[in-house]
Amino acid sequence: MDDRSACIFGNEMPKKVIKKAEASKRKFVKKYGDDSSIDYGLEIGKNPYVGTALGIMNVKVGKECSGGDFDRDKGIIVGNIRMGFGHYRISMAIASAAHARGYIPYWMDLNSYPETTCTKVIGAQNDLYSMGSRLSQKSKLFNSLFWEPMNYEGFRQLSYNASDQKNAELMAPVFKNVPRDIPVVATHVWPAQAALHAGMKNVLNAVPDNWPMALHYAEGALHTVQTWYAYQGYRIGNGFLKEKIVKPMPKDSLMYVGHYIDHELVSNIEKDCEARTARVKNGEPMRFLLTIGGAGAQKEIFAEIIKYLLPYVKENKAAIYVNVGDYRNVWDSLNEEIPEMKKISVAHFGDGIKERSLEDRIPEILSGKFDGEPLDKGIHGFWHQNIFEAVYCTNILMRISDVLVTKPSELAFYPVPKLFIKRVGGHEQWGAVHSAEIGDGTLECRDVPHTLQMLDMFLKDRTYLPMMCENIIHNKACGIYDGVYRVVEEAMKLKDR
Repeated sequence: MDDRSACIFGNEMPKKVIKKAEASKRKFVKKYGDDSSIDYGLEIGKNPYVGTALGIMNVKVGKECSGGDFDRDKGIIVGNIRMGFGHYRISMAIASAAHARGYIPYWMDLNSYPETTCTKVIGAQNDLYSMGSRLSQKSKLFNSLFWEPMNYEGFRQLSYNASDQKNAELMAPVFKNVPRDIPVVATHVWPAQAALHAGMKNVLNAVPDNWPMALHYAEGALHTVQTWYAYQGYRIGNGFLKEKIVKPMPKDSLMYVGHYIDHELVSNIEKDCEARTARVKNGEPMRFLLTIGGAGAQKEIFAEIIKYLLPYVKENKAAIYVNVGDYRNVWDSLNEEIPEMKKISVAHFGDGIKERSLEDRIPEILSGKFDGEPLDKGIHGFWHQNIFEAVYCTNILMRISDVLVTKPSELAFYPVPKLFIKRVGGHEQWGAVHSAEIGDGTLECRDVPHTLQMLDMFLKDRTYLPMMCENIIHNKACGIYDGVYRVVEEAMKLKDR
């Protein structure tokens, strides 16, 4: 196994950085063990929740797994982790495009193999990140002194990448029985690094953020980015050694592709935007989709938004969709805090039972109903027990929504008019900047008064939403939303290089 932490794209790491990286790995080995000598089995089966809609085949890894064959001609591995909902959502977009192009997406969630050291290491760091996200919303001091600097400058440094590379050596065993030539598209850097350590030959690292950070380097992979701003930042390693000049990435290691958006959303952009514009013209209720991320942060901001919109809902001037993902406690908490909401809201809860699966009900939702209830008025809450439906529900609701209210995370790149609330981590602000520049989203509203001001813009200025819809259609014509098609194409081309 190559040591990828001592030298990163020609940039030699100081001895103290290397020692720190090695110490980090030893800490995890001491706590969780080193399973590199274990020959884990594989098991392949259709995803029971979105297997039909996205063509996803689940790959299980464990000692008792009974085996399975990959399609080595049409197969493409989507390597991901669950850390919030963002990386899962991008992974679904990759799978969607692969499925649309006739390929078979094999889903490898490195945070779902509990027997392995890989999952234990990722799970521990995921728990810390989720706790930090929530705490950053409750403590301004913690946010300003630790969380923002860590997400903005800490993850930006090559020294952080060196530690990640060393820790990723412990994740490689999950790829032991995967054919080496099958392309791997990773939507988080750890699956990319783990695949490379395991000897996978064709690895594409789909970088998610618009703020360049050395955290996302996986030398040996083809890196793709969603914006030209990110391309320039990653190419020269801007700020990755603070004020020092960084040796740049080789040009064949980095590619601009555009936004990572699901095929079913991209292919229906004109239709969905025309429907939004028509609703504005006809004076129909404006539909606001509020999506709460996997860390469960910012519930307080969403509560203020709902309180503000309640009079408009009662007057049939607005409708609200609230997707709490797989966090039912968030929905219950909102109802306790806002008694008026409880009186007029309808809860649509999915328990994973096949007869009530989300993908079977997509036509019903797109027709404007759920559980027989009309979705063009009132407040509707959505919760699903499993993460696939919890995440994908937002994608479906986007198509019938007018405004997506979200923090500027991975959703900043989606082709729907967006109202951005306060970020969670400094790196996210650049998603809002990019969206505002191409005209499909607002500026980041960093407090409640500015958020409510922007709600007024949508509700009272009837040119505001149609303008964003025009921009979205224009952006599609320019290929801005075609990123996942290009990712899939380039991943398959890697086999021919």
